[in-house]
Amino acid sequence: MKRTLMLLALVLAVLPARRAQAQDFKVVVNASVPVDEIARSELSKIFQKKARKIAGVDAEPVDLDKDSPVREAFSQAVHGRGVSAIESYWQQQIFSGKAVPPDQKKTDAEVFEWVKAHPGGIGYVSAGATPPDGVKVITVSG
Repeated sequence: MKRTLMLLALVLAVLPARRAQAQDFKVVVNASVPVDEIARSELSKIFQKKARKIAGVDAEPVDLDKDSPVREAFSQAVHGRGVSAIESYWQQQIFSGKAVPPDQKKTDAEVFEWVKAHPGGIGYVSAGATPPDGVKVITVSG
């Protein structure tokens, strides 16, 4: 019984952290993309280049730099894996000649600029970042 309570306490302690982690970023798209919400699974496919469209528009994903804590939060929440696992995935894709990873940017401002400049641009930024004109925030569901 005591072991069960300790396990339950551990699980309950981790759950709020996972929920908070998912709120550490916003997903942004070019304002011309006709969508306000995207399923988590679809978002993962777009960033792994397994899906090529978002609402009928050619998707053009952009990542933050691999050392970004926002990228780690995004990777865990969307892909269910850390950045190192996603980097391994891309090494396999590159080696097999299947695909190359999305461009990487160092700052939220660079992600905003990139998304705004690409008609199917989609990226993510820190939760406190305010998108400029030409970029909108979309909701992630599921």
